[in-house]
Amino acid sequence: MDTQQTGDGGGREFQRVADELRGRMIDGTYPMGSFLPSQRDLAEELGVSRDTVSRVMRELVNEGWVETRQGSGSRVIKTQRIQSSTPKASRSRRGTTLGPLISEAFERPEVTLDVSTLTSESLDAHIRLQAERIRGGFIAPQHIALRMLLPDATLPLPYPQVKHDRNDPRLRERLGRITEVHTASLEESLKALQTEEFVPLVEVQIHRTPLTPTFKLYLFNGVEALHGPYEVIERKIVLESDEEITAVDVLGLGATLTHHVKDEDPNSPGTVFVDSMQKWFDSVWNLLSE
Repeated sequence: MDTQQTGDGGGREFQRVADELRGRMIDGTYPMGSFLPSQRDLAEELGVSRDTVSRVMRELVNEGWVETRQGSGSRVIKTQRIQSSTPKASRSRRGTTLGPLISEAFERPEVTLDVSTLTSESLDAHIRLQAERIRGGFIAPQHIALRMLLPDATLPLPYPQVKHDRNDPRLRERLGRITEVHTASLEESLKALQTEEFVPLVEVQIHRTPLTPTFKLYLFNGVEALHGPYEVIERKIVLESDEEITAVDVLGLGATLTHHVKDEDPNSPGTVFVDSMQKWFDSVWNLLSE
């Protein structure tokens, strides 16, 4: 296995495996406190060399996702945390993750999803999952409308950047490639649903903003919101050339998000928050649409 796959795509395969394992820790496949499969088993399952899995594990340790002890394996010590701001949300969403919230949103006939984020990476995986559910006949939305705010690709973002050399363009270029790939993927996944006549109407709109994202925001059908600030961290990043560099970056997949739900009380904290964030999103969107 390892002999055949020592040339398994370098940085691209490394990134694919790292993203897959982060996703599994976020969606509960590998819950907090559980142990990941052995490196040999992961290499076999994911079709890469054990060296690639080993390097991914080192990155996950550096990012604080797992701890590894000799003879014990790798244990999950961090996942994406979603906390609730209201008693109603707390009762119905305790311990939830992003996946179930998007799944519930897509179970309605009219699906509206407004997103403000640094990249489209997380959303892409969830959208593709919902597309599979629609094709399988498990859900049947009649109208899907996605609006997404992403930072302008030419914007000199303060993160990610090479530590001690903010003029090094490699991490900004890497961020641009990641965003481009995942944005194209989710657009294709959604628009194909209308082309193939699974969903009568699909609208996907994306605006590039001259703003540095300081928080991640998801608005579901105008009645629920997930919101959380990006946490600035120092971590190791492996480039496609296999060079490992120290970067100043933000924690997106592992960031804590707060879940807010509207209710019948217009003055409740959940209602006020969802309405205020919807107004913020609409104001930015309308400004960029002029």
